Amino acid sequence: MKKLAFLALALPLTATAVEFVDNSTPDIAKVELGKLLFHDKILSGNKNISCATCHHALADTGDGLSLPIGEGGVGLGVTRDTGTGADAVHERVPRNAPPVFMLGSTEVTRIFHDGRIEGDPTYPSGFKSPAGGDLPNNLENIVAVQAMFPVTSSAEMAGQSGENPVADATSVGNLAGPGGVWELLADRLRAIPEYEARFNAVFGISAADITYAHAANAIAAFEIDAWRADNSPWDAYKAGNYQAFSKDEQKGKKLFFGKAGCSECHSGEIFSDMEFHAIAMPQIGPGKGHGIGDIDGNGVGREDFGRGGETGVQNDMYAFRTPILRNVALTAPYGHAGAYDTLEEVVRHHLDPVASLWAYDCHSQPVMPSRADLDAIDCVVMDSSELVQKIADAASDYEPVSLSDKQVDQLVAFLHTLTDKGNIDLRSDVPRSVPSGLTLAE
Repeated sequence: MKKLAFLALALPLTATAVEFVDNSTPDIAKVELGKLLFHDKILSGNKNISCATCHHALADTGDGLSLPIGEGGVGLGVTRDTGTGADAVHERVPRNAPPVFMLGSTEVTRIFHDGRIEGDPTYPSGFKSPAGGDLPNNLENIVAVQAMFPVTSSAEMAGQSGENPVADATSVGNLAGPGGVWELLADRLRAIPEYEARFNAVFGISAADITYAHAANAIAAFEIDAWRADNSPWDAYKAGNYQAFSKDEQKGKKLFFGKAGCSECHSGEIFSDMEFHAIAMPQIGPGKGHGIGDIDGNGVGREDFGRGGETGVQNDMYAFRTPILRNVALTAPYGHAGAYDTLEEVVRHHLDPVASLWAYDCHSQPVMPSRADLDAIDCVVMDSSELVQKIADAASDYEPVSLSDKQVDQLVAFLHTLTDKGNIDLRSDVPRSVPSGLTLAE
């Protein structure tokens, strides 16, 4: 799709095993501890939301929504409600909840849509992150680093200033200091006997030594073990079972690695180059406070600069990290703001990004289940020709690819071969209860 010289890639006949940061030998006790923590609302400021609320096994490690309804919402998945009046959530989470499949692959070098977490040996922790030098030094991998941050977001898990001590610490940016977010959450875990026993069994530490970094390491162990996606028809095909693909899937594979140019960015065992590309993806929702589009009179913009918002580099504007395509057929909606509800829609967008951007009808979308409680005000960027033009300009080096409807169907069929059949039913990844005694995600 990009104006790059392209040669069809030769596909190996023998599968190259996906390598994981745990060497595919998980500590079962640590995984079980992480499973409980992932589903326990004790880690949220108001004790009303867990990691699983936006990354639930019953929603294929996402929530099925274009934009998450975080702290204060009610319900699970596409039924989750923002509430009304005084009970309404304070703000919508501005980016789509990314799926958690395959994050434990050693090919994952950046996390979040803008890659604001990445390996960096110049930091004591070994990772660059929003916490800078405050990030603990005992985090075991990049997945554990990611687990440190949802609890520090007022929209996601912490709550609003004045509602609870965690939210108050968040509001002043106190993450790692005395009385900071991570210390307050560790205090909660220390006070629960079952967690005290489990942390001792896994890490060999007493209650006094439990930190939130230990919790993040356990959560990562659970995510890495539970949500691998490396046993798909594609893996069988690479291992030499050519009967794993139908004729249409074979043709779709040829398009993916050939004419359609998908593999230029969706490369490697996880089908992501971990780089950032501006592909004119429509933006809905409140944005990240970047640029222009202020409609509330408070000087806060409504755009989302993507990677450019992190680096300040012009060439990074409106660029987002290439998504991992393992299990992509299970993880709708698509795009950094969940703009497309089906796999076919997002595939067609990639074939001609700029034309697709200009044709996008934001106001027709709220009828989709994934667009719960998004109203006309959240189309402000797409209603501005000035802002749309800026997004389009950033993708001006893309050349349209012409495929027939049949070829689009074949390409989508190939993408379905990346689905690990073992991930279709994830009910066993949800515990029946959690040590805090709080209710599970709702």
